Amino acid sequence: MRKIICLAFLLLGLGGCVVGPKYKRPVIQPPDKYYTEANPQSTSLADVPWWELFKDPVLQDLIREALKNNYDVATAAARVEEARAQAGIAKSEYYPQIGYGANIAGARSNLIPNHVYYGYNFNLSWELDLWGRIRKLNEQQRALFFASEEVQRGVWLSLVSDVAQAYFELRALDMQLEITQETGRSFQETYELFNKKLEGGAASGLETSRAEGATANVLSQVPDLERQITAKENQISLLLGKNPGPIPRGASLSGQNDLDVVPSGLPSTLLERRPDLRQAEQELIAANASVGVAKANFFPVLNLTGLLGGVSPQLSGLVSSGTQWSAGAGLAGPLFNGGRIKSQYRVALAQRDEAQLFYEKSVTQAFGEVSTALAAHQKLAQSIKEQSRSVMSYQDSVRLANLRYDSGLASYFEVLDAKMDLFPAQTALVFYDLDRKVALVELYKALGGGWKLTNTEWLSQAPSTQTQHP
Repeated sequence: MRKIICLAFLLLGLGGCVVGPKYKRPVIQPPDKYYTEANPQSTSLADVPWWELFKDPVLQDLIREALKNNYDVATAAARVEEARAQAGIAKSEYYPQIGYGANIAGARSNLIPNHVYYGYNFNLSWELDLWGRIRKLNEQQRALFFASEEVQRGVWLSLVSDVAQAYFELRALDMQLEITQETGRSFQETYELFNKKLEGGAASGLETSRAEGATANVLSQVPDLERQITAKENQISLLLGKNPGPIPRGASLSGQNDLDVVPSGLPSTLLERRPDLRQAEQELIAANASVGVAKANFFPVLNLTGLLGGVSPQLSGLVSSGTQWSAGAGLAGPLFNGGRIKSQYRVALAQRDEAQLFYEKSVTQAFGEVSTALAAHQKLAQSIKEQSRSVMSYQDSVRLANLRYDSGLASYFEVLDAKMDLFPAQTALVFYDLDRKVALVELYKALGGGWKLTNTEWLSQAPSTQTQHP
């Protein structure tokens, strides 16, 4: 027994050899700068904590509530724990597996009187990792654990972005409803005025019908906007992990924080910031390690075994008499299996290649997402500027049309036309403002916003689910 243990430690000291490829990060050639950025900065919007980007206190409270109660957050935390446990299972293969057993049996025959026998045993089995199978298996499971952590961080980032975007969309609907109701009231007053004049013979039926049609056209949008507001509140409630209900409001859409200049950072730093890219790389590491596991299956497995036990007709004699032990080593390997191991190895190679292609595609797609969001945020600023000029012009047009009508220089058709031009212009301005706010949210997400935050900081004012490496 002692010689076998000494042999085991000698083999462990030699360390064996590790079959399978070593991981090397694929060569990625990032662009020198993003498509729309002339002077990329070393800093990035991704360095900013979410509560410094979204400064509306009501929005901050909603995000905190979502991070605390959202179902996807809870699911991601459970998957991290699952991956940690899987890594623990793989780690256990480094150590001897020791078990025990006990039994009691009786016998009786014509020749032998009643006899009761007691027995016990302790057994040991230990696989020596000569070819690195266990090491590669542990490398695979650790990478999958790290990938699950990146998935969790990606869920946090996506949730913050989703709540912020949905909140901005809700405030945009509120503003559209306000504009629509105000426009409807204006048209309703006009219609009532013309209706009275028509009854008194001072207005034409054409003017009255035109005013009534304009009023109904605008007011018909009010119930639909209210429907959309209810749907958006229910969407936010689901993100918050609670039953449908009203959502509190803070600053108006135009009062939400925005940035004139957004520091996007150097493209080469994106690989370290985005959780989905870090996840994809860990999954590639795991797939690469699985090639080593599959390759080790071509080679024999060396197992050490041991047994210590005893049998006695008396319980008190189990220790003092009948004790026996055995120790040995076994070597087992494949000779013929119809190509199964070879096919498993080819599967592992294909899965590794697939993971590498997915990683490279994800990186390329990430560069495009940042460039798209950055261009949208920059270009929409120009659209807002021009649309604001349009709204101001139409408002002046309504004012002048009213003056001309009051002076008897124009019919009220001119006033109606001016108001009908103003209404869609105001609505379009809301959409442009919303799109720019959403573009900022998408850019924050595309850059991997909050990548420097610890788990506790992510879950500010929420129970900590900070994980530890196995």
